[in-house]
Formats: sequence, C-alpha cells, structure tokens
Amino acid sequence: MTKVHPNVVAPANEMPRLANASVADQQQHEPEVLTVWRKSLLFNCNGFTVFDSKGNLVFRVDNYASEYRGEIVLMDSCGNSVLTIRRKKLSLSDQWLIYNGEECTRPLFSIKKHVALRPTKALLYMTPGSSGNGSTYRVDGSYHHRNCAIYNPQGYAVAEIRQKESKTGVSLGNDVFRLVVQSEFDKCLAMAVVIVLDQIFGPGPSMLRNWSF
Repeated sequence: MTKVHPNVVAPANEMPRLANASVADQQQHEPEVLTVWRKSLLFNCNGFTVFDSKGNLVFRVDNYASEYRGEIVLMDSCGNSVLTIRRKKLSLSDQWLIYNGEECTRPLFSIKKHVALRPTKALLYMTPGSSGNGSTYRVDGSYHHRNCAIYNPQGYAVAEIRQKESKTGVSLGNDVFRLVVQSEFDKCLAMAVVIVLDQIFGPGPSMLRNWSF
C-alpha cells in the first residue's frame, strides 16, 4: 500500500533553489513541502491530517459532528489550538474569519469567496482582520483539480496546492495532495486557506455545510 506521508523531497524541478547561495541559505529559502490527507486520524471524525517531508505529523483537524459548534480548529501535532476558523454569521457570501489560537474576538484575517459575473481564475481573497497587520492575498486556480496557488500583492506565489503521486507515478487522488509553502509565508495560514477552500469548493460532505447559523 502506498504511504500517505512522503519519504523523499519533491523532484528538483519542483523545488527552486538559489543559484548563487550557500547550502545553508538554500535550505533556509527552500519551500516546505507538506502532505495533506483529507481525513482525521480519529474514528468517526471529519478533518485533515498533515505531514512534513519526513513523515512527521504537523497539523490536525478533528471535528466531531455531535460536538460541532460552527467552527473548525487547526491544531498542532500535540493537539494544541493554532488557529480557529469560523464562518461569518449573516454574511451574504462565503466569508470566513481566522483567529489566533482559541481567541475568537479579533480576527487575524478574513477570507472571502470571489464573486464575479464573468468566469475568472480567482477563488478567494484573504485580507487582514481587525488584529492583523498583514497583506492582502489572492487564491487562483482550481481546488477541484488540486492545482491552485496563494499570491501576495506582488503577484508571487507564496504557497501552492499540487496533486501528489506515488513513487511509481500513480496519482493518490484528491484526498491526498501536496501543500508547498515558501519560507516567507506562514504554513498555518496556508493550511487555513486549504480548509476554507475545502469548505467552499470541496466534494463534501463538508464539516460546515449542514450547519445552520
């Protein structure tokens, strides 16, 4: 059986390196390649399990349907809350608020579904919240095909979602994919974007779609 977590780094053509830098500098600026599994490690839960390139657990999302109260919590490998992701009440469009840890009074970021009359590649926009000092980011591409990216205001891709294949080149399907995060971007925020993308564009059943606000 093919292992979900990666055992080797991505091919060289997928891992851009600095041509005129020391080895230490190259390692510092290389993107981090995570494997995202659209499944909770706990029985009878919806969620995500995220591994690093060595197969170590990085993030968890475990949501019990019977205990759900309208929010998704991104946890680290020890079960500590890293970010709380909550859908905004009474919003006319899909809008989500990102909070630090379990503190849900001042959002760090707001993520909103892009709405346009004409077809466009844009999926989401992430803007700073009341307690955030960051930039505005745009998410383009196709989450359904696991081919999308998060762009900073300068148009540079700071994180990408890619399909993952086994060593023999066999696709692992849409439930297992790569999240490639550049060193200057927070991988916690990148994972928060993945969670929101899955809630809006995922195949279902969603952790939130059946919840009435």
